[in-house]
Amino acid sequence: MLIALIKAFLIGGVICAAGQLLIDYTKLTPARILTLYVIAGVVLSGLGLYQPLLDFAGEGAGIPLTGFGHLLAKGVRKAVEEQGALGILTGGLTSAAGGITAALLA
Repeated sequence: MLIALIKAFLIGGVICAAGQLLIDYTKLTPARILTLYVIAGVVLSGLGLYQPLLDFAGEGAGIPLTGFGHLLAKGVRKAVEEQGALGILTGGLTSAAGGITAALLA
């Protein structure tokens, strides 16, 4: 369990440190960086690269916004398989409904 915690801490820390470097050394606003993180999660998931990272780091890769992008992409992929083209519109929100609801309530 200790090794899993260390992996999660290190990978989550690297993701967050990359965001801090973007804030410090670019003219990107925090909102654009957050959007970039979600898009990066979608792209990495689409390329099949995010799931191995998630398997390795656990929630260290699942909790940052890149993990949210991965969740959206995964939901769309599943919904398209089940519902066809309609899944493009419904899959992402269906898969992330619990997290979105928690965020709204908080």
